[in-house]
Amino acid sequence: MYERDGKTVNCKLCAHYCRIPDGKFGACSCRVNQGGVLETLTYGKSAGLSIDPIEKKPFYHFKPGSHALSFGTPGCNLRCKGCQNWFLSQSPREAGGAFDFPETAPEAIAEASAKADGVAYTYSEPTIFLEYARDVILETKKLYPEKYHAFVSNGYFSREAWELIEKERLLDAIRIDLKSFSDDFYREYCGVRLQPVLDSIERVHESKVHLELVTLVIPGKNDSPGELRELSEWVASLNVNIPLHFLRFFPMHEASALPVTPLKKLREAKAIAEDAGMQFVYLGNAGEEANTLCPECGAVAIKRFGHSVTNNLAGGACPKCGAQLYGEW
Repeated sequence: MYERDGKTVNCKLCAHYCRIPDGKFGACSCRVNQGGVLETLTYGKSAGLSIDPIEKKPFYHFKPGSHALSFGTPGCNLRCKGCQNWFLSQSPREAGGAFDFPETAPEAIAEASAKADGVAYTYSEPTIFLEYARDVILETKKLYPEKYHAFVSNGYFSREAWELIEKERLLDAIRIDLKSFSDDFYREYCGVRLQPVLDSIERVHESKVHLELVTLVIPGKNDSPGELRELSEWVASLNVNIPLHFLRFFPMHEASALPVTPLKKLREAKAIAEDAGMQFVYLGNAGEEANTLCPECGAVAIKRFGHSVTNNLAGGACPKCGAQLYGEW
């Protein structure tokens, strides 16, 4: 997904919109201009193939209790200092031989999904391997048209990439990281800008693809009550029913000197979001229950502890009052 200008190429895959001279790499370090042809180094380089609960992604309002075949490839278009999967996402920048392993054909991944309910494109940013992901989706649809496809994304994809996804109906669900509501945070901590992520969230919200949002709450970085309120109010302005997950931060990579998020801070974030009107707010990495409650009567519609799930819904309806809950059940 690029345009050629002489021997320079203009990549249109993500919101960097890199203009790449001959012989140079894009911001992701996964695409290289070879004589005016933009080549991807991620195609077929799947890593981490495993079957996971969909709740691990996390998705709480999309096919609860189901399992997805999960995989990713090396590389990312962000440079988050505390990335939990930095050994995969940052390997093209920080380690030699990041792509030096055998290729896995899309057909092989499609076949491997036989024992799963769907496929999750995760561990690293799916935008970076969109061509590969697309071929996996198309091959899987040939074999198992009933299986779902879900992206776990940082939201820094381009308008053109999303238009392709929509046009070809590639995805059933996407979980986007809304890492902060501060452009300064995004620039300093992730190496990108906030606005393209907000634009992506709005585009997804306007589509038929199921959307959930995640914010990793990092002590001293994005956890002020004011910012948490701004973030929550912005999401509520789109739709109070969008599931919003606040995750506990654990020190990692270049952010190893930061402390673990106090549980008190996570609970504060949840209270702020609910006060802003959000109906479904969850805490992750906290070792606590994360139940889905009916917003009408308060009944436990889905009971969760860790990745253990008890689904009390009947066709998406509350077991007590019959109200229909937001989601893809």
